[in-house]
Amino acid sequence: MSSLETPLHKVRGLGASHSGTGHFWRQSITAVALVPLGLWFVFAILGLIDTNEVVILRFLSQPWNALLMAAFAAIMLYHMALGLQVVVDDYVHGPGMKIFLLLLIRFFWIATTVTCIFALIRIAAST
Repeated sequence: MSSLETPLHKVRGLGASHSGTGHFWRQSITAVALVPLGLWFVFAILGLIDTNEVVILRFLSQPWNALLMAAFAAIMLYHMALGLQVVVDDYVHGPGMKIFLLLLIRFFWIATTVTCIFALIRIAAST
């Protein structure tokens, strides 16, 4: 039996979810962005070993460090949400549970990102 898809639909590669490769590209771009940000984060943490809270707060109150930390947190949390969405799409089959979990992931991502950025703003404003 032949498929009811048109040749153009097959070439576009929209698939069953009709979302194409947009999700893949977003996850790939965030992964590439996390490489330099992750390296900065590791070196920053290694440089702050054996220091006290005052030094860490002073470090995070510097504009470049605060900006890089905010970018790292926001992009990492967005990448995490995209990955969890794939897991839910692949392994949760009930439509009600799938919608609930996707909304929970989205809420957690937004709430955590806002909290991280708010904390960085408070640190910058207090020092």
